[in-house]
Amino acid sequence: MVALSNVRFGARNEDIRIVQKALIARGRGIPDGPTGFFGEETKAAYRAEQIAQGFRGDDADGSPGCASLTTLGRLTGFTVDCTGAAPAARAGRLSLGQVTYGDPNDDHGEAAMRHYARKACQLTGMDPEFGVPALVTITRRESTYNSPSSRVNLTDVNARGPKAADGHPQNCSRGATQCIPTTFAAYHQAGTATTPYDVVADMCATINYVRDRYHVNSSGSDFAARVQQADPHRPPHPY
Repeated sequence: MVALSNVRFGARNEDIRIVQKALIARGRGIPDGPTGFFGEETKAAYRAEQIAQGFRGDDADGSPGCASLTTLGRLTGFTVDCTGAAPAARAGRLSLGQVTYGDPNDDHGEAAMRHYARKACQLTGMDPEFGVPALVTITRRESTYNSPSSRVNLTDVNARGPKAADGHPQNCSRGATQCIPTTFAAYHQAGTATTPYDVVADMCATINYVRDRYHVNSSGSDFAARVQQADPHRPPHPY
């Protein structure tokens, strides 16, 4: 098993060697080979793997996250311990094949987003004082508060892959917070719906993702500070 916490830039250990071998097997070039040291070569190779998996922008920066490393392990034969991710996210993780694409036609609008955000905070243990405004800001910017016309993004770089059950490319960003299915699956909250179109499930996955990816603390008091897209006082920025 590879520990996510061990696979970081500047570190040297056996887990990194396993990941390097996996990257090479996937055709990602590391000229020095599997040295066990995570330097610039490995970072470039990992970024190429993230892009191949459909990640873009800040999600394809060469720094392993739970979703991309888990997928790499599944493709090449190792398992991953996502230490640092919320325990609920690990317990509720789905495979990509378990993600469904039905749209329950949840309510839209700012008031509805506040209602759903409070439920998501309750399920994930995040303080609603911080989590609710952050999530509402994200939904305003990502989907115009879950507007029916904005629940799936067909124009950004993620809009690729085979057609899913909703008729759209599999990797499209979906739902109120615009999760891509791989992220939704990796950070799915146990006990919530398996479709990213469900607002509470989508928000819960987002909370679990930002805790892991951006090291947002358990209460969420630093949510807006660490995630620009959640901060109404700063310009929009992909997350």
